[in-house]
Formats: sequence, C-alpha cells, structure tokens
Amino acid sequence: MEEDTDYRIRFSSLCFFNDHVGFHGTIKSSPSDFIVTEIDEQGQLVNKTINEPIFKISEIQPEPYNFPKKTKLDLQNLSFEDGRNQEVNTLVKYTDGDQNHPSGSEKEDTISDGTSKCEEKADILSSFLDEKTHELLNNFACDIKEKWLSETELIGLPLEFSIGIILDKNQRASLHSAIRQKFPFLITVGKNSEIVVKPNLEYKELCHLVSEEEAFDFFKYLDAKKENSKFTFKPDTNKDHRKAVHHFVNKKFGNLVETKSFSEMNCSTGNPNVVITVRFREKAYKRGKRPLPECQEGNVIYTAFTLRKENLEMFEAIGFLAIKLGVIPSDFSYAGLKDKKAITYQAMVVRKVTPERLKNIEKEIEKKRMTVFNIRSVDDSLRLGQLKGNHFDIVIRNLKKQTNDSANLRERIMEAIENVKKKGFVNYYGPQRFGKGRKVHTDQIGLALLKNEMTKAIKLFLTPEDLDDPVNRAKKYFLQTEDAKGTLSLMPEFKVRERALLEALHRFGMTEEGCIQAWFSLPHSMRIFYVHAYTSKIWNEAVSYRLATYGARVVEGDLVCLDEDIDDENFPNSKVHLVTEEEGSANMYAIHQVVLPILGYNIQYPKNKVGQWYHDILSRDGLQTCRFKVPALKLNVPGCYRQILKHPRNLSYQLMEDHDIDVKMKGSHIDETALSLLISFDLDASCYATVCLKEIMKHDVLN
Repeated sequence: MEEDTDYRIRFSSLCFFNDHVGFHGTIKSSPSDFIVTEIDEQGQLVNKTINEPIFKISEIQPEPYNFPKKTKLDLQNLSFEDGRNQEVNTLVKYTDGDQNHPSGSEKEDTISDGTSKCEEKADILSSFLDEKTHELLNNFACDIKEKWLSETELIGLPLEFSIGIILDKNQRASLHSAIRQKFPFLITVGKNSEIVVKPNLEYKELCHLVSEEEAFDFFKYLDAKKENSKFTFKPDTNKDHRKAVHHFVNKKFGNLVETKSFSEMNCSTGNPNVVITVRFREKAYKRGKRPLPECQEGNVIYTAFTLRKENLEMFEAIGFLAIKLGVIPSDFSYAGLKDKKAITYQAMVVRKVTPERLKNIEKEIEKKRMTVFNIRSVDDSLRLGQLKGNHFDIVIRNLKKQTNDSANLRERIMEAIENVKKKGFVNYYGPQRFGKGRKVHTDQIGLALLKNEMTKAIKLFLTPEDLDDPVNRAKKYFLQTEDAKGTLSLMPEFKVRERALLEALHRFGMTEEGCIQAWFSLPHSMRIFYVHAYTSKIWNEAVSYRLATYGARVVEGDLVCLDEDIDDENFPNSKVHLVTEEEGSANMYAIHQVVLPILGYNIQYPKNKVGQWYHDILSRDGLQTCRFKVPALKLNVPGCYRQILKHPRNLSYQLMEDHDIDVKMKGSHIDETALSLLISFDLDASCYATVCLKEIMKHDVLN
C-alpha cells in the first residue's frame, strides 16, 4: 500500500509539549508487542478470570437478569358508547381478518397482558376520562373520519383536541396507548403533562394505497410494538403498486420497520400471489435463522464476557460473532474501541444469547484468533465510555538515537520517559480513530454526514484502497456501476458493515432516501462514530493551534476545568470556567487544567484567538450554520470538553537486548545486541498509547 501521506501531514504538524530530544523505534512489529487490556469501572483488568458459574439456559431465572415487559392493556375490545360512532367501530371489529385474505398481525401476536383475558369488555378510556371529555373525543374522531371518508379536506374542523392535563405519568402513558389503539387514524402528542390529539395524516396517505381496513390494522400494529410480531398486507398482483407500498412504509417508518415481499399460492387459481410483510427492524433476526429459544418469551437476556482478539479489527470480530450466534452486530455492546494490530482484551455484552450458547462457539472462533472467557449473565448492556481506562504492555524495537545526536541512547530513553511521566503529553486523538493507512479517513465520512450529503458519504465509505483483493475489487465495481446487487455477490461474507449497506442500497436504491436507509442498516454507535471522528480531527488541530499560539501559559479567554477529579470528557458546562483577564495575569491556573471543546451544539468556545480559530474552521468546512444534529439519521452531537494534557499512570519500563525477548517477527534479521524497550502504563479512557509514545520518542512511531 502507498504511504498514507495525509496521515503523515496531519500528525507531523501536531505540537509536542516536552522539550527533550527523543529517539527512534518501531512498535507493533507483531501483535504480541502491543497488548491492550481494559480497566473496568472498579479498576480491575478485564483479563483477570472471574470465578463465576456458567449458567445453563434451564437455570436462568426471569429475575434479576430477564425483566418481563411492562403489562400491556387489553385493547382488543374497546368500543364506542354512542350510536353515531358505529361506522368507526366496525373497523375495530375487522381485526379478526377476512379468512380468504388475511391481513394484519397473526393471531398469536395479538396484544395480551400475559394472563387470562378479562371477561368484561370495559372501555379503558372510560376509566380514565370523565364522561364529557370522552364524548368530545369520540365526536372529534368521528368528524375527522367522516371528512376523510367523503374525501374532503379538514376545512372548518379543529385540527387538534386536548384531553387536558394528566399529572400521573403512568396514566398518561396508558391514555396515549388506548387512544392510538382505538383510533389509529389519530395521533397523540404530549405537551408537558397535557395530551393533545391530532389527525394522523400518514394514515390518510396510506389509505390512498391500501384499504381502510388494512391501514387501520397497520397503524394498530405499529403502535402496539409487539415483539417478534409481523404485519401482512392483503395479496397484491400489481408490482408497481407493491413498490409504492414498500416505498411509503420505508420512507415513513424505515427506521422502525422493514418490509419484504413473499409469494404465496392462490388455492383457487393455482397461481402465486405476492404479499408484503412488515416486521420491526430492531428485533430482526439473522436471515434464514429460526427465532432463538431464549427470545421467544419476550424476556431479554444479556450475557457479559471478555473478548480477546489478535490482529483483528473490532467490527470484523463482532460481525463474525454475530453470524455464529445468529444475532445482529447491534446486539453487541462495548465500552471502547480497540486496536487491530495488537492483542486486546475488552469487556462486551451480547443480547439474546445465553452464556451456554456463547460458550459453545469457543472452538469455532479460535480460528479467527479470538477467545471468550469470564462468560456470565448480567442485567444490562454496556455503554461507550463505561470503563476507567486501558492498561498497555508494549515492546518498542530497533531503538536508535535521533540523527546527529551524540548522547548515550540509554540516557536519552530514560530522560524522555521521565519527562513525560512528570509533565504529561498532549492528549491528541490517535491515528487509528481516523483510519490510518486508508485512502478515505473516517472524519471525511463524518463531515459528509454532518452536511447531509448522504450519497457522498456512502461513496466515501465504499471507496477502494489501492489493493487487488476481493473486498477492494467489489468496492471498485460499485463505484463504477452503482450496482448494489452485483457488488453484494462480490463482497466477502465477513465484511458485515459493507454488506449491510449494500443490501439496503439494493432494496431502496442509490437515491438520497435510499442512502439514508442504508445508513440505518448500521447500529447507532457506528453512525455516530464517523461524526465523532470529524469532531476529533478538529480538536486535534485546535489543541495544536492553542499550544503554538500561547504555549504552556494559561491566558485570558482560555477554558479551564474546575474539578480536579474529572477524568473523562462528559462533564457539564458548569464545570468549565472562562479565564478572566485578572486571572490570566495572576497565573491562577495551570496548563493541565485547560480544556478545549469538542464540537457540538451545547458547548462554549474560548474567548481568545482559539475561539476565532474554531469559527474559521467551521466556515472552511461549510458548517457555519451546522447545529450538529442529523435528524435524518437520528444523530445528535451535544459536544463536550477534553483536557489538552494527560499523564500516564503506573508507568514502568525496562531496557533489554532483543535476544532476551520472545521475538516473533517472521523473516526479521535483528542484530542480537540491538536494544528493545519494554514499557507498561495505564491511560484514562479515550487516551491513546501511540500518542503518549509519540511524545516520549519525539518521532512518529512506525507500525
């Protein structure tokens, strides 16, 4: 691969904080030279074996790990009380379906509270609303329905109806559900504690495509959100009409559900009919797999484990595990991303998989240089940042002095390490955050997403490298043809993210809307990752500018963190203080207290040259009016703050001759007397060991 010149330019231009000379060396000569181990929130290394039993499926109890869903109201038999509403009431009765042309969710998927049904057909709304409000709601619903049935506009009718203030939160939730189940052609909106009812214009739009009965049942299905349920429209032989229905459902609800067409035999004619089936996207199972036993009862199972991987990209590892376990990549959660060219240990949690099933695939995943251990049941998933930090054990080989340096190499190394140990290092985001070695960096994709350039972002994601292998041949074919189906046939199975995007593009088309749906095929954590890569790049440039402009002195207009115990980026604006002129002159604050904002909609900027620099950069990148929200992809970027300096903790090191180390470099010819440095240290979450080493060595670490 050609040298990543953009990476070189980016990282060679970043400032150092210390003034020692440094030295040369090589890291990651083999994965075992770079070992990363997460430190959990209790300060324990996750590679330590936990003495906990492995629970079998039959031993897992509903509590405390599997919480049953909230009891749902029995809304199947809601009825109107006065005679003028019989027309609407007939639609409610339709849910049993036409036996010859069944539509709606299947019988076993009807809403139930999990116990024997109430014999009384009590109206839920009557129990919550007074008689007058209930009557007015029925009248409002009927007026809307009559206008729509007569195909006239809602002229002269009130466009909303207020139920009033409902202080009890649970009662409000029940009312929202009851109203929308009884009147799917209406929507409810919460305004503080008030419930407002409005016409559902999407319902009317669907009625132009399908029957009134199907629209009624479809919106009841959507609102019920019954796990593992499906909704089926009536058989349809018109391909163009089916395409219009697919387009409507995916455009309006594509982030919630997915649609597929299936052929079914028409008994009377012997010809196949085609039906459109809808299912909830977030509960989708791997195609071709039967529903997993542990997911059929509605209880969610969470299994925690430690993943050890070697020389494997993290998302590739997750994709492989997902295939073996019959789940989707977004069912996995983790606290942080990990290097590829390394041996890494990290905590993970997977949904819908029992500890026993995870343990059963141990032998299969060893072929992919992965192992899992510390397998146990837990009651929730992990969140990004839910760790104390990372521990690093690193070997730096081929140690040499800087050019024209006449000093002793050992002394140079000790001087450099002690300097950084005492003074710290500039807390840059490391090159792996941006896709070092790639033609297109992750921050470029993030910028396109922030600018709502969805098609451009897809093309950037699928840009090939200058390599002749199956993955890059497939990407090259796509950019030449935009043929998603053909590209899918070329793309290897293990490229889970690429295949997910391509499947969505094949389904929805290479339009702006189709590209939006393609991005939704990736989990939220992956979509937001690209945007964060862009904001990280800008932060790197900002801190370099700040140090070049003002050095180690804290000046007027700087931002400082007032809490000495803060060790992450998630602290509020109230913890950030703007340095005044008097405070700057009096040297009240130290450089390690200075923070810089990571771009977002809820941050303040420095009130000096650095603040102006931020605004200039946003103008340069076409983000002058950016609100750091991408509604189309449900991405919100509030922003945060990051300390410009960090210190390694628990640092220790040892110089050794290479013949004393287990050298695993294949084909290497190393001078037996060459020195290597063994160095270990801890870093806070979101800090990069390669950045710390770059500050120590005053040189790009070669890897």
